[in-house]
Amino acid sequence: MAFLEMRQITKRFPGVLALDRVDFSAERGEVHAIVGQNGAGKSTLMKILGGAYSDYEGEILLDGKPVSIRSPKEALKAGIAVIYQELALVPDMTVAENIFLGREPTKWGLVDFRRMREEAAKVLAALDKTIDPEAKVRELPVGKQQLVEIAKALSQNARILIMDEPTSALTEAETQKLYEIIRRLREGGTTVLYVSHRLREVFAICDRITVLRDGRKVGTVRVAETNPKAVVAMMVGREIEEEVTELASTSTAPPVLEVKGLTLVDAANPQKRLLNGVTLTVRKGEIVGIFGLLGAGRSELLLTLFGAPPGIVVSGEVRLDGQPIRFRSPMDAIKAGVGLVTEDRKTTGLILTMTAGHNISLAALPLFSRFQWVQRRQEERAIWDAYERLNIQPPMPSMPVVNLSGGNQQKVLLSRWLLVKPRVLLLDEPTRGVDVGARAELYRFIRHLAHEEGIAVLFASSELPEVFALADRILVMHQGSIVADLPPNTPEEQILLYATGGHLAVAS
Repeated sequence: MAFLEMRQITKRFPGVLALDRVDFSAERGEVHAIVGQNGAGKSTLMKILGGAYSDYEGEILLDGKPVSIRSPKEALKAGIAVIYQELALVPDMTVAENIFLGREPTKWGLVDFRRMREEAAKVLAALDKTIDPEAKVRELPVGKQQLVEIAKALSQNARILIMDEPTSALTEAETQKLYEIIRRLREGGTTVLYVSHRLREVFAICDRITVLRDGRKVGTVRVAETNPKAVVAMMVGREIEEEVTELASTSTAPPVLEVKGLTLVDAANPQKRLLNGVTLTVRKGEIVGIFGLLGAGRSELLLTLFGAPPGIVVSGEVRLDGQPIRFRSPMDAIKAGVGLVTEDRKTTGLILTMTAGHNISLAALPLFSRFQWVQRRQEERAIWDAYERLNIQPPMPSMPVVNLSGGNQQKVLLSRWLLVKPRVLLLDEPTRGVDVGARAELYRFIRHLAHEEGIAVLFASSELPEVFALADRILVMHQGSIVADLPPNTPEEQILLYATGGHLAVAS
């Protein structure tokens, strides 16, 4: 009988069956990977085990005995700790205070800080003796903050440790250090459940792999008895029948956007590269799709090209129509003819307190202004033209944009760049949260902008069907690098092999 068993786990969200009677088991002292494409159900299954979701069907057993896990508190009581990708630390508290947050040792009714520091030092000694229990967490690099999260879990005497994409913010050296710690945990009898998109990591550290697809368990295999291609085939439901060689663009149109060796360093962790020597070309009238999984660097690339890098650009060259450029701000990019539709339209795209019409004209106000006065009639004509071209509903530019549907909000964002008439249009997850009908309309319009009006379009998506629907050429990203340049008829499983780093595991 397995140490951990999850039987017939079913989880429903409104209109979505996220997990469908999933059976999962893990042995004591093993490192067990849970893999699958985006939306496969990996994180949902682990959140049930960690107590984040209480409304699920099925049962959980530890050492053969049923346990009730309907809250994080009940999970901790059962010896289950979770380290999420987004670290749950309080930056202005000390390392010791974070490790024992909510469980502080007391003496005579007061927090015993001396004992807390001593206990924290004991736990940290097994991980990294250089971490000072009295240091503020914000003073530590990301890799050491990750170790503090692990120390917190160990201080709770966790028998099962869930790690969700644990290396996404780590450097290569920090990743190797984490591997050593995981091996020590395994030797000490701790079960590690490892959720990752990176197959190279999975094959380096894990004992077994469970594959989920569309909310169902496909199977469990031993790492020693399989290979990355076989795992990818389980993830997509098909065997990899052929190798596809990397293919440069065959378009004869002149290049509009050229990027050479673009590197971006994480401001919070200077040893971590968010982008690593990215080189690409987008030609006039071409739609280039960037596919990558979580943490691949898709959004960081587009933001950097728009003059708003989420880090520090340390090297690289960007050319627009053959001329070297360096955008110091999004305003510089807009003036040069580059537009960006961001991933999160409500947070970084739209101004929700403004009307839909004013959201459309926002970036183009200099075009409608004379002597610092906006020519309202000219602005209104341009807004109505955008409404008609994209069929924005309802046809009421004076309506607050927050009251529009997701699809029409996305059309408003696209309309903004119509008025500017960019040479390059950057799209980050262009149809996220959009219904099927609006998605088809957006696809048709994006194709029209590229193929009829000659705009160079570079878009990023985590959904392969969208990449296949739009792209003339597909770039695959993995850990901040472009690892493949492929034609649009490339098999899905081959693209996923690149995106998961499986090609690296095969090579090694």
